[in-house]
Amino acid sequence: MTTNVIPDRRRTLFGLGAGNAMEWFDWNIYATFASFFASQFFNAHSAVSALLSTLAVFAVGFAARPLGGLVFGWISDRKGRQLSMALTVAIAAGGSLVIGFSPTYGQIGVGASVILVVARLAQGLAHGGELPSAQTYIAEVAPASRRGLWSSLIYFSGTCGVLAGTLMGAVLSGVLTHEQMLSFGWRIPFVVGGIFGLYSLYVRLRMRETGVFLAEAGTAKKAEKGRIWQAIKQNPKLLAQVVGLTVGATVIYYMWAVAAPSYAITVRGVNPTGALWAGVFANLVFLIALPLWGMLSDRIGRKPVLFLATGGLLVLSYPLNAMVGHEAWQLFLAMSIALVFMAGFSSVGPAVYAEIFPTRIRTVGVGVPYSIAVAAFGGTAPYLQTLFAEQGHPTLFVAYGMVLAVISTAVIFTLPETRGVDLRSGASTPAEERAAA
Repeated sequence: MTTNVIPDRRRTLFGLGAGNAMEWFDWNIYATFASFFASQFFNAHSAVSALLSTLAVFAVGFAARPLGGLVFGWISDRKGRQLSMALTVAIAAGGSLVIGFSPTYGQIGVGASVILVVARLAQGLAHGGELPSAQTYIAEVAPASRRGLWSSLIYFSGTCGVLAGTLMGAVLSGVLTHEQMLSFGWRIPFVVGGIFGLYSLYVRLRMRETGVFLAEAGTAKKAEKGRIWQAIKQNPKLLAQVVGLTVGATVIYYMWAVAAPSYAITVRGVNPTGALWAGVFANLVFLIALPLWGMLSDRIGRKPVLFLATGGLLVLSYPLNAMVGHEAWQLFLAMSIALVFMAGFSSVGPAVYAEIFPTRIRTVGVGVPYSIAVAAFGGTAPYLQTLFAEQGHPTLFVAYGMVLAVISTAVIFTLPETRGVDLRSGASTPAEERAAA
């Protein structure tokens, strides 16, 4: 029996990690390569205007995420986590291939912009369902005593995808000329992401469903079809907590982990190759920090880790922004410090979200409010950051992020400590069970 469990565990972790990495790769190469392909989809007469239009589409992609959280959350909670994750990775791969092979603005005019918007909406739909489905899956298969460590796989694998995209950008910008990057170089990562997505789909189709879901599905009655929506309406506090926790973290994450190199290139005048390499090495620091925070949360609890992470980001927001100058090493140092603290939230967030919800609404209960918060705040973060800088007020965006971080910190006070809680709860939430105890 032991010989079967270990391969199944490895297959599970690889399948979840590979698919999640591909989705994050596909999602974030858009921001990474925005400065290169902006003029290919929009009017190229103004470089800044084209970039802002491209970042606006980045935000539009986020608009589909709440619907994705609803649709794939429902599929995950009713039909299974494994099916939901297979569908999301297939749609994300398709969107990437469409962008990679799309004609340009110069070839078909506004039609290119329309294709880009549709592809990003599809990817937003998939990404809105991927994260809640994947984090629910990993939380349910993880040993309770190591759930913090295992949940760090979500952002560890996701960051590997981001890192691969940034690394590809650094290599391509170093090998190809600027004209070649504008002409065809930006297409390469989208095509690669789509192909890898098809492989990830194959792997996920071979994954098993979680025992927690199967146990819940085995006891559910067919007459209780409205159970999910009734349960959601009965837990408004949980939905509000998800939104409150997410707003600060998502803005700071996209500010430092995703958009920082592109922002430094466009606004601060940092050399493109140097900025992209700074992003690569800073994300390596993030990868190292993630499992360490996860293990710490399994020892001292989720809430202390969350307080340390949000508190550090609040204190350091202004100094780190001032640290980003015109050199790549300054960008690397600022990104690394920010991402070490960001890792504290990212590592345990998936576990916390799963631990406060009951099994029957664990995916959709997180997916919908989480996607709404990410769409409203994370999706607009790169755009607002660039816009404020262009208007000569870059510190306004820093203040904006700090206000949202304060909100997230306040919400942490309202959470119960859920370290090691049993996820096989049927009638009540883990938080309610601990409160009753």
